Order: sequence, then C-alpha cells, then structure tokens
Amino acid sequence: MTRSKQILASSLEIAVPIGIVIVWAATTATAHSFVFPSLIVILQRFEELWIFARIPTDVLPSLARLAAGYGIAMVLAIAIGVPLGLSRTAQRAAAPIVEFFRSIPSPALIPFAITVFGVGSGMKVFIIAFVCIWPTLLNTIDGVRSLDPTMGETARMYRISGWLKLRHIVLPNALPQIFAGMRSSLSLALILMVISEMVASSEGIGFFILQSQRSFAIADMWAGILLLGLLGYALNAIFSLIESRVLDWHKKSRASG
Repeated sequence: MTRSKQILASSLEIAVPIGIVIVWAATTATAHSFVFPSLIVILQRFEELWIFARIPTDVLPSLARLAAGYGIAMVLAIAIGVPLGLSRTAQRAAAPIVEFFRSIPSPALIPFAITVFGVGSGMKVFIIAFVCIWPTLLNTIDGVRSLDPTMGETARMYRISGWLKLRHIVLPNALPQIFAGMRSSLSLALILMVISEMVASSEGIGFFILQSQRSFAIADMWAGILLLGLLGYALNAIFSLIESRVLDWHKKSRASG
C-alpha cells in the first residue's frame, strides 16, 4: 500500500466515526424521546458514571472475568488443537465431540453453570471459556494441517522432528490462522461477559445495563452500551497491535513473495 493510500485509510478511520457522532448529536439535540435520549445527556451520564466512578466496582471485575475466561480458552484451544491437527485419526475421533459441544447455544449452559459453580465469578468465567475455545480450536487444527508438504518433506530430509519441528515449522505456519481464531474468540468473550453478568449477578457492566433498563434509567443504560463499544474497540486495537508484532515476519515473507 502506498503512503497516500495509507494516509487516506487512516483519515477515513478517524473521519467516519467523527461524522457519525456529529450526525447523532445533531439529530438528537432537540429530541425529547424517552427511549433515545440526546447524545449530550448520554455523554454527561457517561462522564459521571464511567470516568473512574464505577471502574473499581463494575469495569475491573468484568475485565478480570473476561481475561480469565479468554485466557483459559486460548490455552486449552491451542493445547488440544495442535495434537488434533497433527493426527488425522485423533481429529476424526474428536470431530463429533467438538461439533456437538460447539453447537450448544451458550445461554443454554447458564443454568448448568449456576448449578455447578454458583452465581459467582466461576460461572461467568466458565461460560466465557466454553464459548471462546471453539473458534481458536478449529483454526488451530486447520492451521496445523495446512503445513506445506514441501516443508514437511524438507524437515524429514534434514531429520527435523519432534519439538524442533513443532516449534520452528508447524507452529509458525499455523500462527496466522490461530490468531484469526483468537480474534473471533475475543469478540465472543466480550459478548458472553455481558450475557453472563445479566443473570444472577450483583456487579459488572452487563448487570449495570440491565438494572438501568429495569429502573428506567435509559440514559445510564445507553452510557453502559457506549462503554461496551469503546471497550470492544480498545481490546481489538490492543489485539491488532500484538498480532502485528508477532506476525511481522509473516507479513514480510508474503510481501517479499
């Protein structure tokens, strides 16, 4: 991509959200809708609620549960996915189990999770981990299986096997697909964090949004939704930065190719 195209893309990335915010503010400035309060009112409530006031009581617990569930899911997905990708027999044996569990709607497991873990953080971490594991697991299996046969033959000729082959050939080849699965799982983690906090909870962003709706504090509800959007954007930006650093070699190899 040329420098002018990069500048144009960066400008659009900034200009489009600003334009949407301006249109939103203009169209709601004189509105008196109970369901859709003006942007000014929402921003005022956002400042009062989320600029440090409720961060310790709602934001930090939510992010801690998200990080725990997401981290557990990623470790398990890669630890299980690599052996399954290396063995076609193991993959075929595990396929029915994987397809069965990943087809279960996550909200249907909330009663089970409450029965087993109670209504504390354990239930929420379990729900997040259970849902996040599948995209990364499947992408890990596909990434490991997509090893170029030429690279495999070269490793065999040079007698590179075991841990060395896994570390220097198999995993680097699978990393782009693994990161693609991790990105999808991150979005699901944020969604399930909110859903799990709306059921039998007394803290968290999801709990706050639901309680605001129940108490007809609609501006507070929209402020919580705005916070979720900003958190999602920030998490994706952090993930993209990490991905670009880790996969920098991959982008350079593709560019040189």
